[in-house]
Amino acid sequence: MARRESAKREEEGPKVCINEALTDDELRAVLARLEREEEKDTFGLVCKRWLRLQSSERRRLRARAGPAMLRRMAHRFSGVVELDLSQSASRSFYPGVTDSDLSVIAAGFRILRVLNLQNCKGVTDSGMIILGNGLQMLQSLDISHCRKLTDKGLTAVALGCCSLRRFHLAGCKSITDDLLQALSRSCSHLEELGLAGCNNITDSGLSFLANGCRYIKYLDVSKCSKIGDVGVSRIAEVSSSSLKTLKLLDCYKVGDKSIFSLANSCHNLETLVIGGCRDVSDGSMKSLALACANSLKNLRMDWCLNIADLSLSCLLSNCRYLMALDIGCCDKITDSAFQALGMGGFESDLKVLKASNCLRITVTGVGTILQYCKSMEYLDLRSCPNVTRLGCEQAGLQFPEHCKTNFEGSLSESNAMVDMFFEGKPE
Repeated sequence: MARRESAKREEEGPKVCINEALTDDELRAVLARLEREEEKDTFGLVCKRWLRLQSSERRRLRARAGPAMLRRMAHRFSGVVELDLSQSASRSFYPGVTDSDLSVIAAGFRILRVLNLQNCKGVTDSGMIILGNGLQMLQSLDISHCRKLTDKGLTAVALGCCSLRRFHLAGCKSITDDLLQALSRSCSHLEELGLAGCNNITDSGLSFLANGCRYIKYLDVSKCSKIGDVGVSRIAEVSSSSLKTLKLLDCYKVGDKSIFSLANSCHNLETLVIGGCRDVSDGSMKSLALACANSLKNLRMDWCLNIADLSLSCLLSNCRYLMALDIGCCDKITDSAFQALGMGGFESDLKVLKASNCLRITVTGVGTILQYCKSMEYLDLRSCPNVTRLGCEQAGLQFPEHCKTNFEGSLSESNAMVDMFFEGKPE
């Protein structure tokens, strides 16, 4: 028996350990085929060699750590290009990342492309200067609601990170047009800029920006009360072929001239937010509907009090890819506008319709919407005095099973699924 076992082992040959048989490149190929992060973490549990490879191949990292831990992470995860140290708004009392942490990041994550510091209240201009000097390959930076920052620190970022393509600064209220001038000089490849709530920005700043940044795809200047037609028209003219998302929420100085400029130049526009722009009227919106008939997907124009049936009919009958529409508080709109849904020669893709506080819409109009919008997922009918749940039931209206219909509640309530449509963030 012993002889037979010995002979069998000789025939099979010596056993080879998998770590001896596979090269590092072959193990990296195996790791690359694992899609879920859990699977990749399990890969690293096999042995120290596999852990080292798994760590070096990691490209994204989300953490909350101080300087000592950040140094260890930088040593272990040498290939990280995306680092997320952001905080939720609910933790806004906690300073989060500090300037000392940014010193470690700039020294340890030298190939970093994406950095998210949203809601990190402890960051100051000194930390931004460190980033500008140390992370010259940075392409995306989100410092929204880091309220201690001013032009001094952010100009250092603009001048040091010339490859910047995505820059979000919502709520950084101390910045001025000087920063946009610096971006124009140094960041010619900038595509995405978020300035919501930066209310010191003016038309001059947007004109400065347009001089050097000519490929803007996404621009959010919501609640920038000093922005008007001059700045928006300049951006529309310069970024005509690239602009896909423009958000002008509560920019009350924006009127028809801006919309006509968009209609004349920006025929690839997909998402437009003009809620609260009360001087926008039917003539310009009809022009936009015809110019962007094959591109417009999401339109928010709540509180545009001069909008009536004429422009809405044109939008519904021409914009075949329209998915989300907000006409809340547009009290001139009547049921007649929705008759256009059957006149376009195409099946409507409308998934979201917010029509809250539209005083002249009745159950008849809702019936027309349901007849032609088979893809509807969310219908907001709050504070519509002529539309009630009982009235719809008595009229025999059948709402799709997958459609959430909102008849009640405060108009200040938001819905994450609905808000996502009007974000318009590039993929």
